[in-house]
Amino acid sequence: MWPDYQNIVIMSVLAVVLVTAMASESTLILDNRSTGDLRSAHGPSWRLITDAVMGGMSDGHLTPDTVTGRPCLRLHGAVSLDNRGGFIQAALDSAADGVLDASSYSGVLLDVYGNDEQYNVHLRTKDVWLPWQAYRASFTAPATWRTVRIPFSAFSGYRIGAALDTAALQRIGIVAIGRVFQADLCLARLGLYRDDTELYGN
Repeated sequence: MWPDYQNIVIMSVLAVVLVTAMASESTLILDNRSTGDLRSAHGPSWRLITDAVMGGMSDGHLTPDTVTGRPCLRLHGAVSLDNRGGFIQAALDSAADGVLDASSYSGVLLDVYGNDEQYNVHLRTKDVWLPWQAYRASFTAPATWRTVRIPFSAFSGYRIGAALDTAALQRIGIVAIGRVFQADLCLARLGLYRDDTELYGN
């Protein structure tokens, strides 16, 4: 009887260790603002892209900041539709070598603080060739810290026929787009998450 009891105890301990390890890998953090500058935690630097690349008139700024004690990246400015413009964007390459295989994850995770406006997340993959193409999903950023989880299934292609290939993720953009408004969005964390029900099979 004693050896059987030992085996049960050992198997139980191993199961706890395995579940703990799986839980620790359920999120891939791309940036947690630990650098204090425009560099992300995983290497590539954030950059500002505005509709000026297409002749637009939007005015955007991208700066490190701190909001209610949390270090963050702040995207702010005036979105204008003049001259066929209409966006400002904080863009981050998903990997230093250009491509990130995100196929084992469920979606994008963000910790945001905003101004009760709607913003977009834009994904670019190897199938995206033109500047205006992207896979898009929207979220609302309230004037308090909020964790937003956007499943990959919520993204739809904009002026692109190919389905989203999460195995070839190249860039993630946080975007104020499509209407005249004052953008003010702070990002404290960006990552990819796995759905717990998919992870544990529950």
